[in-house]
Formats: sequence, structure tokens, C-alpha cells
Amino acid sequence: MADLRSDTVTRPTAGMREAMAKAAVGDDVFGDDPTVNALEAHVAGLFGHEAALFAPSGTMANQIALQLVVPPGGELLAGADAHVVTYEVGAAAMLGGISTRTWQPDGAAIDVEVIAGMIRPAGYPSVPTAAIAVEQTHNLGGGGVVPLATIKHLRAVADKHAIALHCDGARIWHAHIADGVTLAEYGALFDTLSVCLSKGLGAPVGSLIVGSREKIARARVIRKRLGGGMRQVGILAAAGRYALDHQLQRLTEDHERARIIAEALAPFGVIDPERVRTNLVPLDLSKHDLDAPTLAARAAERGVLIAAMLPQTARLVTHLDLDDEAMDQAIEVLSDLLNT
Repeated sequence: MADLRSDTVTRPTAGMREAMAKAAVGDDVFGDDPTVNALEAHVAGLFGHEAALFAPSGTMANQIALQLVVPPGGELLAGADAHVVTYEVGAAAMLGGISTRTWQPDGAAIDVEVIAGMIRPAGYPSVPTAAIAVEQTHNLGGGGVVPLATIKHLRAVADKHAIALHCDGARIWHAHIADGVTLAEYGALFDTLSVCLSKGLGAPVGSLIVGSREKIARARVIRKRLGGGMRQVGILAAAGRYALDHQLQRLTEDHERARIIAEALAPFGVIDPERVRTNLVPLDLSKHDLDAPTLAARAAERGVLIAAMLPQTARLVTHLDLDDEAMDQAIEVLSDLLNT
């Protein structure tokens, strides 16, 4: 099977497994696992922040970060198709008591002035806005990269209104590689970030919350409350550190394969290759006879797995385990199916 459903389907490489097997471990709830402590310090340093905290999933990392910057009853502003709104099963409201208000989505193309106009100050009867969330790269926006200038503008707006700026940075590594913006530049603009190790980087498990020392101390309590306190987690942290050391720069290969796929499928009117910046290839089927679930089902019958994200939107994702042979197989099968 050529599996392009997500970059979460990768398996640990031999070198990563070896690193996991050799990892020095301790009890992380007591704070004495040396491997996870080293990973947290390393990632915090990459983003220019004081501290970081390992969490078992991106959703938990996001929800911890949101609770750090939005008090119960406070308001979060985010895009209507943001992961924290659409794919975290109402966790912000259920777990954090957070009220969410959204702007009309357009992927990574964010209108800062629209967001600025949405901010509500404290005072009866409105719900006060406490934070803005940005997704980098943008999942439903086809892996689009929010420009650095846009984020700087948002930072200025947040500062003006004394509210926080959070980055759902599940694939921020891809933005770093695509635009050449350093991780420290991104880190300087956000109060909190969540960054994922188990997508493009290819680790089996894990995300980190990044922020100030005070925030991460609070995050550790919230993580325990959510059931995320783990023991000899250095085995997993070793995989994440290996991924950062050995599998970050190779993301350029995933970007190149995504662009090749987009260019091959462009003649069928379902994708604009110029919009493919990273490793996500969204197929717009709104003008095609096939809908996304049907295309996905028929492709699977022929050994190619893709994701039906919305009724008229399918998604292909390139990743560590997708080689040229699998890419060519996907192009051949999808071209045949779309040529109807």
C-alpha cells in the first residue's frame, strides 16, 4: 500500500529504535528522567523560550497551552477550520471552560485587521478575549505557511490589547524549512507553542508545550490533571530527539514529492501546484464527479490510501516512509481515477 493519509503513519527507523533502546530513563513525574529533561531543554532552546514540557499528544499539548493563556470563561479567537476548533472534539470548552469565537477560514491567508476587530475587552456583558491561536502550518489550508510578517502583525495586535498569542505548531518544522524562518524567530512571537514530533519528524509519539518557566510549571500540573503524567518516558523522548537530530532537514524531500504530485494532478483541475508549499496536497473535488469518500475508497481498492477530510476535499500527505515508487503509484492510480 502507498499510504498518503497522514505523516502520522510513519514507523521508527532502525537508528531511532536503537536510540530508544539505549535511552537513560527515570521517573518523569518526579522530574528525574534525564532523556526527557534534555529533550525539553533542547526544544525550549530551539524556540528561544525558557522551558518546555513533553506531552503524549498534540491535542493534549494544545489544550494545556490554551489553559495557560485563557482562563475559564475567557475567549479564544481562532480560524473556523483550525485544529483546536475542528479536530480536538470540543476539548477547549469541555476541559478548559474556554469560549471560542472564529473568523472565516482562508487557510494560511489571515486577515489581521478582521481579527483585531473581533477582540472584546473585559467588562459586562461581553466575554473577554484572552488569546488568539494560529496554526503553522495550516492543516485544512493545505499545509500553507502563515507569513512571518502576518505573525508579527498579529503579535503587535495582541500586545496592543494585552492578550496572548498561541501557536499550534504541529508542523512548524515544515514552515521553518519552507520559508527559512528560524525556530527562534517563530518562538519570539508566541507566548505558548505546541510542537509535534510524531508527524513530519517521524517519531512514534509526542508533542511539547513551549513557554516561560512559570507557564511550564503550571503546565506540568495541568498535564497530570489530564492524565498525561508518564514515568520512564525517556524511551519516547529519545525517539523525538533522534528525529530532531536526523530527520528535520530531510523534510525538503517531502516538500519536493508533494509538489511533484500536485503538478501531476493539476491537469484534472483539482489542485493548484503553486499553493503547495510543504507536504500536504489538498484535492478540491467540488467540480469533479467524484466526492472525497468515493475517491478515497476507489484509490484504496488499488493500493493507495488517502484521507477524505471533507465531502469535497481529499488530502495527500508525503512523509518519511513514502518513497519515489509509492509516489509514482499514487500519481498513476489517482490520475486514472480523476480522468473520468
